[in-house]
Amino acid sequence: MRLEGRVAIVTGAGGGLGRQHALYLARQGARVVVNDLGQEAADAVAAEIVAAGGAAIGVAASVTDEVGVQAMVQRTLDEWGRIDILINNAGILRDKSFAKMEMADFRLVVDVHLIGAAICCKAVWEVMRQQNYGRIVMTTSSSGLYGNFGQANYGAAKMALVGLMQTLAIEGEKYNVRVNSLAPTAATQMTQGVLSAEQLTDLDPALVSPALLALVVDDAPTRAIVCAGAGHFARAYVTLTTGQYVGAGDDAGERLIGQWDQVSDPSGELVPDYGFTQAEREVTSAIAARRG
Repeated sequence: MRLEGRVAIVTGAGGGLGRQHALYLARQGARVVVNDLGQEAADAVAAEIVAAGGAAIGVAASVTDEVGVQAMVQRTLDEWGRIDILINNAGILRDKSFAKMEMADFRLVVDVHLIGAAICCKAVWEVMRQQNYGRIVMTTSSSGLYGNFGQANYGAAKMALVGLMQTLAIEGEKYNVRVNSLAPTAATQMTQGVLSAEQLTDLDPALVSPALLALVVDDAPTRAIVCAGAGHFARAYVTLTTGQYVGAGDDAGERLIGQWDQVSDPSGELVPDYGFTQAEREVTSAIAARRG
């Protein structure tokens, strides 16, 4: 039981993937706060965990409600005295092509996925820093990493979560707060009607949850993006090519077009340790060009 003694909050855990996450973490020994919009759904999953010999409480709160989230954090601290793990799982879909999408639906999806995760992270951040231990998992998506028709709102929010992960991982490093992302493919209410019956069977949400263990144990990585579904696991990376120095001048754009293949060549690409890596490389290239 790798997570014995740890306390985990799982948002959106009243059903689907979140429920499986909560059950899995409990089987690994964690005490689990089951969060959902509805108290009945949260209590039902918490009762499952308790019936199986685990420890859990259900807490109803919207991740977009700062007061409600803070109350959930305080109740967790009152109950168990610490918070070790936060799984930002809560989410919604409002799929339409961008041409037909109302901005209200764009804002709503970003509000739940991105702002909701930020609210939850902020609520536990100081707790984790003070105890010098924390594991946070964002739920990103291949729709954010690579795009998907009809999901401009969802994709934008999911890629934004990767950016949030990158920065929080850097800021949390010296406090032993490690932040990673999970890109799941799972049959849930959000995917009903999208996949065939056979695909839905293969994509049992329970097959995704084991990815969490690698991301929340004591020796977990940080800034990892893990793609999981149907028992298959892979890593995704945000990389930077070696590039080419093109220089200044009115014809710089034309020279860039002429060297587009070299600029795009993935040979020697790297995963930057921080965002300023781009600027460092650009300045170094400019200095080298001046020196001939």
